[in-house]
Parts: sequence; structure tokens; C-alpha cells
Amino acid sequence: MRLIADLHLHSRYSRATSRDMDVEHMARWAKIKGITLLGTGDFTHPVWLRELRAKLTPTDRGLFTHDGAHFMLTVEVSNIYSAGGRLRKIHNVVLAPSFEVADRINAVLGRFGNLLADGRPTLSLPTDRMVEYLMEISPDCLVIPAHVWTPWFSLYGSMSGFDAIAECFGDQLGHIAAVETGLSSDPPMNWRLTELDRVMLVSNSDAHSPAKLGREANVFACAPDYFEIVRILREKDTSRFLYTIEFFPEEGKYHYDGHRACNRRMTPKETRAHGNRCPVCGRPPTVGVLHRVEALATREEGYVPEGAVPYRNLIPLEEIIAEANGSKPGTVGVREEYFKLCGEFGGEFNVLLDVPVEEVSRHTTPRIAEGLRRVREGRVRIAPGYDGVFGEISIFKDGEEVVQAPEQEPAQTTLF
Repeated sequence: MRLIADLHLHSRYSRATSRDMDVEHMARWAKIKGITLLGTGDFTHPVWLRELRAKLTPTDRGLFTHDGAHFMLTVEVSNIYSAGGRLRKIHNVVLAPSFEVADRINAVLGRFGNLLADGRPTLSLPTDRMVEYLMEISPDCLVIPAHVWTPWFSLYGSMSGFDAIAECFGDQLGHIAAVETGLSSDPPMNWRLTELDRVMLVSNSDAHSPAKLGREANVFACAPDYFEIVRILREKDTSRFLYTIEFFPEEGKYHYDGHRACNRRMTPKETRAHGNRCPVCGRPPTVGVLHRVEALATREEGYVPEGAVPYRNLIPLEEIIAEANGSKPGTVGVREEYFKLCGEFGGEFNVLLDVPVEEVSRHTTPRIAEGLRRVREGRVRIAPGYDGVFGEISIFKDGEEVVQAPEQEPAQTTLF
């Protein structure tokens, strides 16, 4: 069976998060999108954990259910500490197999930060020591470094991260089985680092609202089972990890260098040409993911390691509909068309991944069907994101008219 999993997201108890990020709305949107398994997010928050206990039904395989959707206990934590003479700010995702384990984790992490202050707690705890504590609590826990390239809070972040994964995790490195690529990078960018060959590359939405669930995700060939998913990641079982679903990385909000205040985006080459200064204000720009990957890469662009997990670059269906209609995502007409197509074909991911375009075209406008075809083929134009500004993606040229989408079979996953 195909299991689509989005394990990094946030509840309404995290800052800047929709009030609809509760169990009921998450479960409803998981079914709309065709997501099998969601992370709960924020299990360290006492009020959210109490809600989870009241609303989720445990299974016998380390997961939970609500209204047909499966959930895994997860949380993102912000580790802020000094190491190597520098202040480090790193986000990590923690997976847990039971409420009992979550309680023990919270008892330990609560010594290093206020768990009630935010769904993503800030901890004065070095990442390697946190991993050691978690493995002592339960060897079934898993720690995944989150969005490892973003500038401000990540493993390789240009502003507060490390230059190598071993520098961060030290003698606990053997417990790190996966890293999260984040919205601003994709697998080919990560394949350029030899040291990442030993781990799985995973992708998650980091969603703060229900409509954003699944904008990145992981596709497994297994039943809903916490222990099997952790095994697949730890053993690098590529027969069971089928592919990841990715943003086009240019659409992520830290892909290029730049200064948001100056409305200036720059390629790494342009940044170097300006002496690592913003040409508008003269201050150092925020160094983006692409620049940081190039600085740490040990391989040339285009290298594909043996046994690499395939990936698919997608654009959310609502964004395709919105551009085709000349509207904005979330508007009434766009949302109505979105729900109609998801209902007709059994979920958003079926529309994006599986259903032939000619079949979709029988239920929607030629322009929407053509937009879907172009996204599957990767024929989009993107002004890359920078310094916290999402990239601007275009499927159609201004004023372009579409008569009919030609027949097109579903695109294949790719390593390139």
C-alpha cells in the first residue's frame, strides 16, 4: 500500500499558527488531501497533549487515529546553546511511540525550557545531549534535524549552524537516521554532500494551517506503523521508502541570498561579486540555502548517489487552480473548484500524482488541466525566494490562452 506521511507540522499552540490546527481539522484535511499519516506536532505543550489524549485512539503499532486519519506523536524543538565559541540555534523534530514516552520526554525537556510558552519550545540544551537523553528514555524515539539548510535555525544554517553533521551530534551521530531537506532545498542539492549519504532525506510541510498540510511529504510502501517507519529510516530501506514530495526549492523562502528590506534577491555569484554585501544598503545579506550548499558541497552539481530515494516536485493543487483562474489561493471560487476535484478523484494527491490529465480535463477547465500537466512536467517559471520571502511561481505567461490540454499520462518519479 502507499502511505503518504507528513510528520512535521504545528498545532494552534505554536506561534503564528491557524486556530484551525486542531485534531478535527487536521483529520478532515488529511482525508481531503489523501494523506495517510500526520504528525501531531507540539506534544511537549501540556494543553495540546491533554487534547491529544482526549481525542486520539491508540493503535497497537505506536500510532493513533481520529476519524479515519492516523497520527504520530511528534514535536519540533528549538535548541539554542553555545558550542565551539558560537551561539547555535537548531530546530529538531522528535518522534515518540506512546503517550507514556512523551510524558517522560516532557519531564526531561521541561528542565531546559518553558514547555507552556510555545508549541515549539525553546530549550537551552545542546542537540547531542538531547539525543542522548531521548535514547535513554526510549530507543524507539527518533530525532530528525529540521529544515537543515535554513539560515537562522538549522543544522547547516549560515547564521547559527555547523559545517558538518558530526560537529553537531558528536558521539550521538549514530542515532541520526534522517534529515529534513526543508522547503528551500531538494534531494539533488543534498546529494552534493558526501556525509549525507548515510542518512535518509525526508520532507515535511512544517504546516501552520490545515490547507498547507502535505505541501511536502514522504511516500512509503507500508501499513501505518510507527515502528516500521522508524525501521525503514534507520535501515535505509529504499524498497519501502518510495519517494518524497517536494516544493520546487526555488519557491522556498530562503533559496537565494538577499535582503527583504531592500527588496533585493541575489544568486550566490552575485553576492560574491558585491563583496558579500547588499548593493542597496551595504550590509551583509541573509545567505540563502543555495549559497550554503555550494559552500559545503563535496561533489559537483548533478551527482546522484547509489540507492538515492526518488522525488517529485509538485505545486499544491490550490495554487494551480488559483493561477489558472487569475485568483488567489483560499478565495471562494478557487476553494470550491479544489474541493470538487479532490472529491471527484479521492484526494489532492491523486489529482497531482496519479489521474491522467485527460481524465482531469473532463471535470475542470482546460486551463486548470493544462496547468496540472505543466507542473507534472516541471515547466514552470520561478522568481526564487529570499530572506523570508517565498518565491513567485508562474505556470502561464501573461495573457496566455489555453484551448485544451493534450493527453498526458502521470509523470514518473525521478532522480534527476
